[in-house]
Parts: sequence; structure tokens; C-alpha cells
Amino acid sequence: MNPEEFKAELQKRGLPITEEKMKQFADYLKLLQEWNQKINLTAITEKEEVYLKHFYDSLTAGLYVDFSQGVHSLCDVGSGAGFPSIPLKILYPEISITIVDSLNKRIKFLEALTTQLKLEGVHLYHDRAEIFAHNKAFRESFDVVTARAVARMSVLSELCLPLVKKGGKFLAMKAANTEEELQDANKAITLLGGKLTEDISFVLPHDAGERHIVMIEKRKETPNKYPRKPGLPNKKPIK
Repeated sequence: MNPEEFKAELQKRGLPITEEKMKQFADYLKLLQEWNQKINLTAITEKEEVYLKHFYDSLTAGLYVDFSQGVHSLCDVGSGAGFPSIPLKILYPEISITIVDSLNKRIKFLEALTTQLKLEGVHLYHDRAEIFAHNKAFRESFDVVTARAVARMSVLSELCLPLVKKGGKFLAMKAANTEEELQDANKAITLLGGKLTEDISFVLPHDAGERHIVMIEKRKETPNKYPRKPGLPNKKPIK
């Protein structure tokens, strides 16, 4: 997907792309490629692959959630090189973005990126999600929490649902078939105060693979003991 195809696809889908935003995506690609020579941010670095499998893939969330209405704050857990939150921030600049990542070198890249793209209202934290979610300033405070291909649903639910405010949404963006994962995660989702509302499946343009967006609504407060200590959700998922 070249930049022209990227722009045309977003316009066709009714997503708010402009020439200024296209320039930001071009700068994003350039900085990603430069930094990726120094630190391992992504295995996907070719221009057309980045536009399709990182930029467009991140923005598919905007096809199913109206980020221009009622979404004021978004937290991205394990964002890596900024996906999906930075593409969403470019498209919806009024949203306040918080990114949590356990690797400081990725946070350094994101600091350089947000400066380069002149993005305001982006807050970056070098922290483990298990610790960050117990911070009273952030716990149960976000309208939307996202995670993209970070871990299995049972683990993701424990890391992310404690950050979602009651009535808010947790969006898990997955590549693989999610049916089995959701069966395993059913107890965790309920225990942590969530309710699975939809598992949306679709195929990226150019037959670039199946994708899922799992939408979980926060119905109740998460018990204080969750998330458990760093590493424990992954070692011993809730079952």
C-alpha cells in the first residue's frame, strides 16, 4: 500500500485524513526507518509494508469506534513503536494519548517522534503495565485502552482492564483467530469487570492477512489485587 493508496482507502472509509496528516505519516516512516537501524523497533520497515501493516492496520480501530465523539483519553499498553496510538493521534489530534512501555529505548524513540511530528497531549511512561495500573492517577481513568498483538487475551485483560474507566472500552487488536483465546479469557474478562461485546474480523487490503478487533466494555470496577505482580499474569494467567 503506497501513500496514495493509503490516503484513498482512508477517504473511502470516511476517516479524517488531510495533506498535513499525510506529511506526518511520511515523517513517521522516515524516523522509524532511521531509528530501526540503531534499535530493533519493528521487523516491518519497507515503505509500502509500513503503510499497510502498521499505519492502516492501526487506524482500523477508527472504523469501529468513533474517536471523534466521546473519546477524550486513550492509553496504549505495550505500544512498541507507537502502534496503534500514534497513528490514531495523528488522525484524531484532540485525543489525549498515554503510552506505557517497559523498554526505555522505545520510549526514547517515541519522545523523538512526538517532537518531530509536533504532537501535543502525548504522555510517555517507561513502566511495567502491572505497576502502572496500580497508580491511582491512572487506574480506571481512560475512555479507551488499546493493545496490539502484545499477549494472549487472558493476559492482556489483566494488564489493560484495570486502566479502563467504568463505561469505557478495551480494544485488543489481534492478527490470529481469537476464538480459542477468548474462550480461555472468559473468566479473566468477567473477573476484571469486563464484558465482551464484539469480536470483529476482517481482512486487510491486498489480502495482507486476517485481523481481529476484540471489543470489551468495562461494566464493573476491577478488584484491587489486579493486575498481579510483574510477570505473574504471563506465567499464571487467570483461568
